Amino acid sequence: MDKKIQRLENKKAEALLGGGNERIEQQHKKGKLTARERIHLLIDEGTFEEIGILKVHRNHDFGMEKQRYYGDGVITGYGKINGRLVYIYAQDFTVFGGSLSETHAEKICRIMDLAMQNGAPVIGLNDSGGARIQEGVNSLGGYADIFYRNTMASGVIPQISAVMGPCAGGAVYSPAITDFILMVEKTSYMFVTGPNVVKTVTHEDVTSEELGGAITHASKSGVAHYACANGLDCIDKIKKLLSYIPQNCEEDAPVYHYNLQQDESRIKLNSIIPENPNQPYDIRDVIQEVADEDSFFEVHQLYAENIVVGFARIAGRSIGIVANQPAILAGVLDIEASKKAARFVRFCDCFNIPLLVFEDVPGFLPGTDQEWHGIIANGAKLLFAFCEATVPRITVITRKAYGGAYDVMNSKHIGADMNFAWPSAEIAVMGPKGAAEIIFKKEIEEAEDKEKKLQEKIDEYTNKFADPYRAAYRGFVDEIIIPAETRMKVIRALEMLQNKVAKLPKKKHGNIPL
Repeated sequence: MDKKIQRLENKKAEALLGGGNERIEQQHKKGKLTARERIHLLIDEGTFEEIGILKVHRNHDFGMEKQRYYGDGVITGYGKINGRLVYIYAQDFTVFGGSLSETHAEKICRIMDLAMQNGAPVIGLNDSGGARIQEGVNSLGGYADIFYRNTMASGVIPQISAVMGPCAGGAVYSPAITDFILMVEKTSYMFVTGPNVVKTVTHEDVTSEELGGAITHASKSGVAHYACANGLDCIDKIKKLLSYIPQNCEEDAPVYHYNLQQDESRIKLNSIIPENPNQPYDIRDVIQEVADEDSFFEVHQLYAENIVVGFARIAGRSIGIVANQPAILAGVLDIEASKKAARFVRFCDCFNIPLLVFEDVPGFLPGTDQEWHGIIANGAKLLFAFCEATVPRITVITRKAYGGAYDVMNSKHIGADMNFAWPSAEIAVMGPKGAAEIIFKKEIEEAEDKEKKLQEKIDEYTNKFADPYRAAYRGFVDEIIIPAETRMKVIRALEMLQNKVAKLPKKKHGNIPL
């Protein structure tokens, strides 16, 4: 038995080396951690259990039978992060460049099946040269097997993708289906076709970093939710992200201990809104005051900056925040902002995370560019997402709530549970100037001093409509509150709504305007 045990230990020791010391050294020279180092840093010490450590590929073409490495370029297993079960796979670039073979895909599918059956998140650490070309259609079939499982798992268990190296061609579609994508600056990239193909087809000279690097996807395409400074930063962000979300769609997010104070007022909120209604301010200042201290964890920070989304805690409970950002484009809704917020709202609704909306929106962005690129259908995505959400939903109107954007931003009419407004709120069809120019057009044109008459009519419209009281009279706003009271009002509303039950009409699924 001793010899047999020794043989097993030798094989495991060989598997632990992946592609060998020389390739591990090359990985380090690129500023990248190895797959095993990434898992070691991510998973609680002593909890990782590997599955399929001795699995090898079955290919005999192109001399591949002479090149077999245990694990076949991917490490799979399960463990705990902060004491909670997760399933994980990490592609090993030191073995065939992390390329995906039939057996490599089988290992990933096995992990995903277990995650679904046991209701726990699945984390993919991607670092791969793509499909293993020596296997032809077998590797392509392996990708499709993974895509199918990603889709079946969507909304059932959280799926997180960390792109920590190359991810090109068909490989990009698995992360694209998952809930969150993290990328590492300088060492990771994603694209369907690489710089060489781009140059051949479009004659554009572009680097891998420019075409599909972390900053590109975090700021321009919106594909990446986080651009991380390095591998360690990426791993830390995964851990933090998991702390806000539940294990699966049947559970609630972890609740952290919080000592509720007798007075939860935040006096600073009373002076955040400028006297001039056209002057910007940073909505993050409002979020920081209302949320538990240092609990706000922004998502998609570099993309569509005119809307802010992210996770926070209120009295220890996890919430999702959607907020117009007056500091960027006056907080207007455009195509990118609508898509960004809709995606986030749908994630929160999938996983029982209540939504808190801060509204200061002058409307939808006008212009041919927006109209020709589909602001109607894209704006409808956010509308659809809020209408469909059955989690507790609270809205706080801090200042402007104009036009169709008022309806879209979680209004009472589309199912919000509690709607509060600050005294500074302006709820109307449009801004006072535009409204006055339409309603009093004839009077203004006939006046001797047109500018003076216009200002008179602007003031008249402002006094009549640009406040929250008419909405309150109709019950469209539940309460007009002093800003300093906002945190306590939200805490009590969330406590009241914690057992909310709402069901959608029986259907196969809705048809969101994609």
